[in-house]
Amino acid sequence: MKFLDKLMERGSRKVAQNTSRRHLLTNLSKLMVGAAAIPLLPVARASESTGAYPGVGSQVSGLEGDPGDPTSCDYWRYCAIDGFLCSCCGGTASSCPPGTEMSPITWIGTCRNPADGKDYIISYNDCCGKTSCGRCLCNRNENDKPVYRPQSNNDINWCLGTSSNVYTCSTGVVLGVAVDA
Repeated sequence: MKFLDKLMERGSRKVAQNTSRRHLLTNLSKLMVGAAAIPLLPVARASESTGAYPGVGSQVSGLEGDPGDPTSCDYWRYCAIDGFLCSCCGGTASSCPPGTEMSPITWIGTCRNPADGKDYIISYNDCCGKTSCGRCLCNRNENDKPVYRPQSNNDINWCLGTSSNVYTCSTGVVLGVAVDA
């Protein structure tokens, strides 16, 4: 144990003799700025590899007797949606209109299905590639979180992972049943 103490002391003294406080603060600042810039790194584009993001868009709700009208803002899946409904723009509640692609980056919500009384996790994917649809605008902010919790915020353009950043409409894909923790 004494050996480790002497080794650490010698190493600390050597660093202290060869490094100024200003140099240490400069390197520490660089490290902090670099760590803060990590979320700003570009997102891998989904269209570069296969043209589609695996797993997204191929999901169906699988719910028997899915109640409600998917072209209405009152549809149960849309409890946290903000945007034009893809079901009014040539797509469905869980798929994009032709000529657009689904963003792999999403915000999520938990909505109660009135048919079975269960809560479901809903992934809200933006469809991107064409100009905004302009039909069936819905802005439901139930359980919306502030922008500093982006995964639960619906006020962000989520078309960052696609070949085009142009927003068209939004979908509500059922991911599964929410379990109580």
